[in-house]
Formats: sequence, structure tokens, C-alpha cells
Amino acid sequence: MSDRPAADGPGPDDGSAVPGLDPAALTAWWRRTLGDDPATALAGDRDLAVAHIAGGKSNLTYRVGDGARTWVVRRPPLGHVLATAHDMPREHRVMAALAGTDVHVPATYALCEDESVVGAPFYVMADVSGRPYRTARELSALGPERTRVVSERMVDTLAALHRVDPTAVGLADFGRPDGFLERQVRRWRGQMERSLTTERPLEARLGEALAAGVEQAQAQARPGIVHGDYRLDNCLTDDGDRIAAVIDWEMATLGDTLTDVALLVLYGRLADVAPGAVADAVRAPGHLSEAEMLQRYAAACGIGVDDLDLGFRVALAAYKLAAILEGIHHRYLAGQTVGDGFEGVGAVVDPLLEAGLAALGGRSA
Repeated sequence: MSDRPAADGPGPDDGSAVPGLDPAALTAWWRRTLGDDPATALAGDRDLAVAHIAGGKSNLTYRVGDGARTWVVRRPPLGHVLATAHDMPREHRVMAALAGTDVHVPATYALCEDESVVGAPFYVMADVSGRPYRTARELSALGPERTRVVSERMVDTLAALHRVDPTAVGLADFGRPDGFLERQVRRWRGQMERSLTTERPLEARLGEALAAGVEQAQAQARPGIVHGDYRLDNCLTDDGDRIAAVIDWEMATLGDTLTDVALLVLYGRLADVAPGAVADAVRAPGHLSEAEMLQRYAAACGIGVDDLDLGFRVALAAYKLAAILEGIHHRYLAGQTVGDGFEGVGAVVDPLLEAGLAALGGRSA
């Protein structure tokens, strides 16, 4: 996962003090489990070097290396972890299942569910060369023509994911599309309640509005594989402006694929609502507009733009993201985050709730 760096890549002595992944324990497990695989066999007798990769604010991602090659390890965050969240086996399973499809994902090498190794489940995957464009400034360096191509391929990849037959790739039991939206509303309201760090009146208003509208929204659901947090900086783009890999599958499931589309729309709107606080690559010259993204996605899926009923789903996306950020803010206040950039997370929660109410046609105040 190149270009998501907190370091230049692990060197011989890097990572000894990186929280959440002990190099000696990881190396001992690695030699027992992966030592005979040419793709993961270690060079030399030294412990793996470990470096935390910045960028994610939820699951922890590390680049590990033996001095000759590097790989990536993912594990849940430290401390306050909500029930059903940060599920390493699910994330590992969906990426393994999608290998060989039109949705490019990193190769996966092993899943460890034995928490005695590093203190939590984790898995190992390939270190894919590519850049996760997050800001308009980063993307603008490509120029408008290349930026347009990148944004088109991002949309095409999402459509490709939603065209995958879950049964054909062994994911028939990966989730339950029936009643998906109702469970999502219930889940995120519960997780918000368990994570609240302060009184947020907008949260109750949006939560109640979602509960009232969920039955009607479920009737227009389009079932399939859902990524759960799809956006440009969860895609690694190679030097040829192709999507080399889609990453961060921690919330993947079977459900209503329109929720992925709605989240992509929400991220675009937030680039204006909370500039500087969220990824704003969508503002780069040449990037597809919201309308252009929806038109391209609908065409790739063989449906009309009018079939994309997104108001409720954008509101749900806003509530879900608010709940996630409130949970991260909770961990930050408790001193349980790793890396920098967490201090402003809590300030984005209310703007998200306001955006959710606006998507439903309501007023935030």
C-alpha cells in the first residue's frame, strides 16, 4: 500500500516501539506460519521491521519488512472497540473471495485469529504499489484530464463490485440483504449511543427520522456486495491511473449496494461542508461531478439515474460516518489512538448530522 506512509518503509531497526504490533512476536508467528511460502518467506534471521501506515483512523495498518521485501498487516484499533466492528476475518474473507474478479484487491496470505500473538486478530496481505489520493491538491498534480480518468475508474470499479455475483465467489452467506437497512439503522444508532462523548441533539433527530423512513427505503434496495466505506482514498491508484487495489474492507457485507453510492455522494458533499476535515479530492479540477458520477455508475449497472433513490441512503451514510467518527473521538480522548490527526475528528460529527438531515429534506436547526 505504497504512498500511505507514516514512514519511508521499515528499516532494520524501525518499529520496535510501534503500538499494537510487536515485531518479535509477529516474526515468530510468521516463521511458523508463512516461512515455507515463497511469497512470504523471510530473508535472514532478524525480526521483521514494523512501521505504522498513516491514513486510516479505524483499523490499524502496518508495513512490515525483512530488508528485502515488504508486506502489510491489519489489526483492529486499540482500546474501545464496538461490537461487530473491526472484524478481521470478514475483511480477509471478502478480499480473498474477490481475487480474480474485475475488482482488484491485495493478495492475502494469512489470517491469525489467535489473540495471544499480538493482542488481537490480524491478517497479512501484499503491499500493493499505488497512491490513495485524498486531497484535491494531491489529485490536481495530475492535471484535469488524468484526474477525470482516475475518477471515472473509481466509479467503474464500484459498479464492477456491485455486478459481482456473491454466490459465484463464495460469499452467499456473507450477509443478509433482506432487512439490511433496518439493521443498519439499529446498529449505528446503538453504536452512536455507546460512543457519545457529549450531548448531540441533532443525533436524536436524525436517528428518529431514519427509523421512521427505513421501511419505505428498504423496498427500493438493490442487493449485492457492499464495500461499506468506498471512496477514492480507499483505492490505490497506480502510475498508469488505474485502480490497482481497493482496500479497507472492514465494513463489507451483503446488503443494499446503493448505500455505497450514497456514501460516495456524501463524501463529495462534505468536501464543501467540512473543508479540510475530510478527504476533498472530489474538488480537484477534472474530477467527475456528483451528477456525472451517478450517470456513469447507472450506465455501468444498466439502470437509469432515476433508479438511484439516494436521499434516505445519504442520510444513513451521514449518520453512520458520524457514529464512526464519534467512536474514534472516544478512543482519542481515552488516549487509545495510534498516529496523528485525531484531534479534529469530533468536530466533524455535527456537520455530518446536519448533512444527513439536509439529505432527508429537513432543516438542521
